[in-house]
Amino acid sequence: MPIPLLICDDSNMARKQVTRSLPADWDVDITYAVNGVEGIEAIREGKAEMVFLDLTMPEMDGYEVLELIKTEGHKAIVIVISGDIQPEARDRVMALGALEFIKKPINKEKLAEVLHRYGLL
Repeated sequence: MPIPLLICDDSNMARKQVTRSLPADWDVDITYAVNGVEGIEAIREGKAEMVFLDLTMPEMDGYEVLELIKTEGHKAIVIVISGDIQPEARDRVMALGALEFIKKPINKEKLAEVLHRYGLL
């Protein structure tokens, strides 16, 4: 049974890059969101057991999405993929419940290593 996966990023190019970086044999059903509002709606609708989340987006940023996931008690596993590589950003998302933080542009090997490390692949 495929894993419901949400890719939430306001950049079409980034969404495509993440999609192309997914392991070929990973059985996922992908939903896309272009901002945090769409992202949290998809999570509430059960379309995201796993989330690849950007931080800087219009309408609702990744931090706000993480806060809502936490306060609403959703069980989604979140990996943040962001160009904001400041240590404070990483610390903040980890404190909000993110599993991991990967810097943009995403590296296919790094993504596979993270998925293997946490037993997600």
